[in-house]
Amino acid sequence: MSKIDTLVQDFFVQKKIAVVGVSDKRETGCNLAHRKLKEAGYTVYAVNPHLTTFDGAPCYPDLKSIPEKPEAVFILANPQVTEQIVRQCVDLGIKHVWMHCLMGTKPGLAASMTSVSQSALQMCRENGIAVIPGSCPNQFLNPDFGHALMRVMWRTLGFLRVS
Repeated sequence: MSKIDTLVQDFFVQKKIAVVGVSDKRETGCNLAHRKLKEAGYTVYAVNPHLTTFDGAPCYPDLKSIPEKPEAVFILANPQVTEQIVRQCVDLGIKHVWMHCLMGTKPGLAASMTSVSQSALQMCRENGIAVIPGSCPNQFLNPDFGHALMRVMWRTLGFLRVS
């Protein structure tokens, strides 16, 4: 089993997951991840400081506002937001983080389409946080055809390697 597969498996073992970056302006991969996780039976918390609700449930401005500590966090946001969220993960003792990137784990290929921050990655590693630096839960959790195809392509091209 590859390192990313192990990290993904460990992430999905967590049952309380915060999803940072949901939107009421347009449909996003973050919104889809929130819905897929919920449909799969996870307790899912939406996080966006500009919303009070998402899909009829409370939406929280940050991780510290969630009534019970999440066990894992998926982030689809600007890399500076990723850094803020990872700081909150460190403070709260959250040990699983997934940073979205359209191009698998090769954010340099899509610099404007990634949530991965090198300083946030370093912060995770220095604080014992298991981090997935790219890709997307939608490629692994009951993937639709497009997400399954992306996972196969990224794996074939070596874009799912984690060091």
